[in-house]
Amino acid sequence: MITYIIRRLLYSIPVLLAASFLIFSLVSLSSDPLASVRGNPKFSPDTLVHLRYHFHLNKPIPVRYAYWLKNFVLHKGGNSLLTNQPIWPDIQRVAGNTAQLIITSETLAILLGVGIGVYSAVRQYSFFDYSFTTFSFLGFAMPVFLLALLLQIAFTDIYLHWHVRLFYTSGLNNPGQGTFSFDRLQHLALPIVTLLVISFALYSRFMRASMLDVINSDYARTARAKGVAEWKVIMRHVFRNALIPLVTVIALNIGSLLGGAIITESIFSLDGMGHYFIDRLQHDDLYAVMAWLMLTSVFVIAFNLIADILYGFLDPRIRYA
Repeated sequence: MITYIIRRLLYSIPVLLAASFLIFSLVSLSSDPLASVRGNPKFSPDTLVHLRYHFHLNKPIPVRYAYWLKNFVLHKGGNSLLTNQPIWPDIQRVAGNTAQLIITSETLAILLGVGIGVYSAVRQYSFFDYSFTTFSFLGFAMPVFLLALLLQIAFTDIYLHWHVRLFYTSGLNNPGQGTFSFDRLQHLALPIVTLLVISFALYSRFMRASMLDVINSDYARTARAKGVAEWKVIMRHVFRNALIPLVTVIALNIGSLLGGAIITESIFSLDGMGHYFIDRLQHDDLYAVMAWLMLTSVFVIAFNLIADILYGFLDPRIRYA
């Protein structure tokens, strides 16, 4: 298993390097890095020339990429083109806020989705199965922005008509309140529910379909023929194998969401990764955008690596392949 993990880690390095080069090249070619600075009367022509040489913008793309990668690794993301301030403190702040949102919503979505998916498969065509199948289809069909807006409207009306503050509809917390407080929970509750519904619908449907694929397989029937109790067949033989395809879905979903739940954070005005990306993109702060894309790539590759490791744990045939 250790050899399998090391091999997967080594495979991830060239993937990350290729992703970083594509990110730098495509973002650099998308627009002029100094466009916003050039239109600002506070910056003189001499300053623009200095910035071009300081950030190596007069060099070819491969040379600029080498300088940028070195700066990104050694200085945690480098400095902003617009302010020349370090990018990492802002990334660290917004990543922490997004992680608090995503980890909570995804933990609940995984627990509920797996549990209900398993029970729906075991009780196929029951009232419970039909009910949650309908709910899952609604979750799939509901756009994220629409669900978020409906939740905002509903709880705003409750506050206006009944003067009861259950949850806040924007922001992370009130002034003077801490990061881990009941006030923060009131602010994050609706964004968590928004992401929870979408992810739960996805996970429960995948888990149900995967369980149905293996619940009547040869090894499950053999276990039943030997007199093994049904719940042991489900948990020891069926459940573990049914998790393998779901692991891929969960890993990719969490990796992309940690990069920034752009729509959800924008609607609820949360100071997270998605909100930061939109703000930096609107200001043409290309190096900050590159840092955001790189961090997102790291998350996606890291969770793919976690998925590969879980494959080897769930099915020994994979790690020996």
